[in-house]
Amino acid sequence: PFEGVAWTPRPPQGPPQGCFACIAKPPALRQASPVLSPSSAVYLMESKSCKRDSLRPAVPCKHSVEKKTMTNPTTVIEIYPDTTEVNDYYLWSIFNFVYLNFCCLGFIALAYSLKVRDKKLLNDLNGAVEDAKTARLFNITSSALATFCIILIFIFLRYPLTDY
Repeated sequence: PFEGVAWTPRPPQGPPQGCFACIAKPPALRQASPVLSPSSAVYLMESKSCKRDSLRPAVPCKHSVEKKTMTNPTTVIEIYPDTTEVNDYYLWSIFNFVYLNFCCLGFIALAYSLKVRDKKLLNDLNGAVEDAKTARLFNITSSALATFCIILIFIFLRYPLTDY
């Protein structure tokens, strides 16, 4: 019943070799050697342990040089700025809020410090830097004014106004 039937090779079992331009035009099949009997040719075509068709020659990709120089325009690489360099002055703000809260400046500094942390999480580097500068300014002002008031209190305790 199978007389006169021509065997055709199977497509490759593994991933195609070469680039898209080479795969689109598969290489011509080599003629099976006349030494092989039809039964051994069938064995070669039906073998599943082979990654590619044994009758198909291994042709290196002629576009390999072009692959090295070509770039993929659809590749997007997102590089996030290093937000660890932005100081949020959080501990200084907590200290000013708890101990040196002169005219609520420590509370305002703490609010800006928390805004810096939020903007660092959102990768908003410019906003984080601006809020860090504001938090530092409020921390310096709160610390300086509270220190100045403490020094004045000690001076007036040491030298009361009744002596003058």
